[in-house]
Amino acid sequence: MSQFLSIPKSGTYCLTNFAATSPIINQDILDAREIYVDSGTITEQHDGPVIDCKGSIIFPTFVDMHTHLDKGHIWPRAANQDGTFDSALATVHQDREANWEASDVRRRMNFALNCAYIHGTKSIRTHLDSLPPQHEISWPVFNEVRLEWKNKIELQAVSLFGADLIDDSEAFFEVANLTAKYGGILGCVTYPMKNLENHLDNFFNTAAERSMNVDFHVDETRDPNSATLRLIAESALRTKYEGTIVVGHCCSLSRQSDDLVQETLDRVVEAKINVVSLPMCNMYLQDRFSMRTPRWRGVTLVHEMQNRGIDVSFASDNTRDPFYAYGDLDMIEVMREATRICHLDHSNFNWYDAFLSCPSSVCNFSKADIFVDNDADFVICRARNWSELMSRPQSDRIVVRKGHPIERELPNYSELDDLMVK
Repeated sequence: MSQFLSIPKSGTYCLTNFAATSPIINQDILDAREIYVDSGTITEQHDGPVIDCKGSIIFPTFVDMHTHLDKGHIWPRAANQDGTFDSALATVHQDREANWEASDVRRRMNFALNCAYIHGTKSIRTHLDSLPPQHEISWPVFNEVRLEWKNKIELQAVSLFGADLIDDSEAFFEVANLTAKYGGILGCVTYPMKNLENHLDNFFNTAAERSMNVDFHVDETRDPNSATLRLIAESALRTKYEGTIVVGHCCSLSRQSDDLVQETLDRVVEAKINVVSLPMCNMYLQDRFSMRTPRWRGVTLVHEMQNRGIDVSFASDNTRDPFYAYGDLDMIEVMREATRICHLDHSNFNWYDAFLSCPSSVCNFSKADIFVDNDADFVICRARNWSELMSRPQSDRIVVRKGHPIERELPNYSELDDLMVK
């Protein structure tokens, strides 16, 4: 695809006349109307050629803080037959048991990372199914892939298993130790169950003993009686946990009474919990019944959280697997869909932070901001305002890494055809 701007191959130039709405302007560091690039690095000034951006919007490279690289691209061999959450769980379990050997996981991870890189993402956190014995396959593969991609995408991983594994069993500590060995984040899925409070205390104490941050899948259901978010916050406070806490989904919160919501958010604020919303996957799975139109969008209370000062981010979640049949790890798609699903427009809050600086800070990724002395990594969209940005997929965007525009040919799905044979 031909580029709508001509970026010099030298990697030395000045970008000017980009959109005033571009979310990159720091008056203390950059001239509000010019970005200088010298040999792939942002500089204060130079005499290189000037590129007229013609009002284009410019973003820093994106951060996708909740993905599932190990599950991605198993459709159509593991298609969700009815689109429900229960079917997704069962189908993934069957596919994992049958197919998730190291070579299968590695190839699908690399395919997904190629897509993310071409779309303009620089940092990714993935959850890895870690129920034994899968942890002994996926974690070493992830570590190899992370090393292979270190100059293109910064990667983090989170262990993923059900909260019922969190006891004093050898399996739980084995997974925790392996996760710590690879510098990972301790994670699990919470849902209503007996003695969950004790399990959570054990979880937080185990993470603290190993100096690990934590990341939960929480209340991914339409059932208002699923209220484990509050229990997580109370456990974090009770155990005096000092690491970073991330919770994803929190769907049932928007189905609960105002009193319970306020009580829960009070605890979330007190425990300094960060929230990541996954609107595309949640709208796909939640409130799905055969031959009935959904009454609810499935997302959590992002506006209410933001108004309480809670850090809220958005991310891709699953791609082309039973939990979400679509997606391509494209953060501009996530931004466009989140704006529609969650009504991020007509807001006094700069929601673009939820796709850029907020997840970067929460995950402690290397800063991707367009500041002096940083690598010249950014994404230029032809769109000149938010209406234009949201109205088209920006397929002709220019992704610049270290000052140079990258080739943007997406991998062909046929590359995985041999893996789709059951």
